Amino acid sequence: MTGRPMTGRPMTGRPITARPVASRPVARHAMARRPVLRRPVTSRPMASRAMASRPMASRAMASRAIAGRAIAGRAIAGRARTTRGMLALLVLPFALIAAIGLARSGLGPGWGMLLAVGPAVAAAIGGPRYTLTAGAAALGTCLLLRADLTAGRHPAAVSLAAVAGVTAAGALASRARQRRDHELAQVRLVADAAQQVLLRPVPERAGPVRLSARYLSASSGARVGGDLYEVVSTPGRVRLVVGDAEGKGLPALHTAAAVLGVFREAAHEEDSLAAIARRIEASLARQPGEEQFVTAILAEVSADSAKLELLSCGHPPPLLLGAAPPQLADLGPGSLPLGLGHLTGEPRIPVTIPFGPGDQVLFYTDGVAEARNRAGTFFPLADCAAARAPHDPATLVSRLSDEVIRHVGHAPDDDVALLLIYRDEPASPQPGIEEPFGSSVPWAG
Repeated sequence: MTGRPMTGRPMTGRPITARPVASRPVARHAMARRPVLRRPVTSRPMASRAMASRPMASRAMASRAIAGRAIAGRAIAGRARTTRGMLALLVLPFALIAAIGLARSGLGPGWGMLLAVGPAVAAAIGGPRYTLTAGAAALGTCLLLRADLTAGRHPAAVSLAAVAGVTAAGALASRARQRRDHELAQVRLVADAAQQVLLRPVPERAGPVRLSARYLSASSGARVGGDLYEVVSTPGRVRLVVGDAEGKGLPALHTAAAVLGVFREAAHEEDSLAAIARRIEASLARQPGEEQFVTAILAEVSADSAKLELLSCGHPPPLLLGAAPPQLADLGPGSLPLGLGHLTGEPRIPVTIPFGPGDQVLFYTDGVAEARNRAGTFFPLADCAAARAPHDPATLVSRLSDEVIRHVGHAPDDDVALLLIYRDEPASPQPGIEEPFGSSVPWAG
């Protein structure tokens, strides 16, 4: 059959002829011999760098995932504890009423008057309906055990009147408390909105550094404080400020807004941190009202991202984390807070420290430095568990803020602002992949 032409006759009756089958294998064989050109791997340095950076990205993604799971676990555990506590409080008034009714023989002849404890406790826990429900349970107990009440010194009507009076007063008081709580919640919403407008979210990366921030509001009603932080990325460098304005409430909020507004502009225009500090002081001097001042620390990451310049203006020194044990940065004598520099007229001199791969620098406000427990012991920032543990920057600020709350025993009395800047650790070289000499690209902003 090889080489024979194949003929066929379609419906039209016209013969058709196909090519010999023997020619097809020859064509396939010829194509199989065609050489395949391959580009050598060494001619793709960009691919090598991408492959070398994969472990670093994988570690960062893994750390963020672990941090997310840890935070979610703490939130679920906290909600479970809160739910159990609320259920125990809701059952408490009715448990007291039942206990008084069961122990009436041992409480003496005036036990009926004690039933008013149930609605009184309910008024302190819940709202008017909950208080009326507890009062109805107490009145029902009085009616069911009316015979025992009549046998005592006080007639049953006196106990009923006492329970009804306490229930009515408790319902009115709980209604007033609910109205006050609602007004306070509205004030807190407005304060939180103002605080969020003032403190813009910090980006995860600015130039060569990564960042993480956490803000805890004080336990005061309005929850408006003067703590501030901001990060500005300019061509060739990253500048930041962390500070605390004097006082609380709207005056402190106005001062913090003025400082942040000037810093956001001056960070792009001035050539030094001292010049930025002078611009901020000039703005504070023009503010109406009494003299205002802000404790702050200004920082700048160098163009090669190997050094960090710090300028302290009466602010606590940052905490240095890295290969060495945690320690506070040595900023020298420092200077007066912003707004008070005219009292001495001395120039503000910055300090430069190394900032290599894997280093972390934690900036904070006095809400951390001055946090004290009930015994009056200050929070040990440099020796706390969060700082001594393996330095996972994705969870450091969260773990540290939680540890501050545990040390104090309640919500902080002063605002707490935490800002962490850090550099990624260098990626480990991959076997079989060599990075071409001079292939690193400097940061250009």
